[in-house]
Amino acid sequence: MRLTVRVIPRSSRNAIAWEQGVLKVRLTAPPVDGAANDALIVLLAQRLGLPKRAISIARGATGRQKIVEIAGMTETEVAARLQ
Repeated sequence: MRLTVRVIPRSSRNAIAWEQGVLKVRLTAPPVDGAANDALIVLLAQRLGLPKRAISIARGATGRQKIVEIAGMTETEVAARLQ
């Protein structure tokens, strides 16, 4: 399952919210050397109860707008766990 994510690095705290069909994720990590990407994967894995290897960034590794691929879950399961 693929999910569109908008990342906001260097926030005061980690947070996840839905905005107009896009998952908006605030991360405390800076966008340097892939730290924000790693933090995004760790945060999503914790919230979804999945191992980190089940989540990958399919597109947008260097930008704020990303396409994240989540293995082993349907869209409704992801939406329910991230509420």
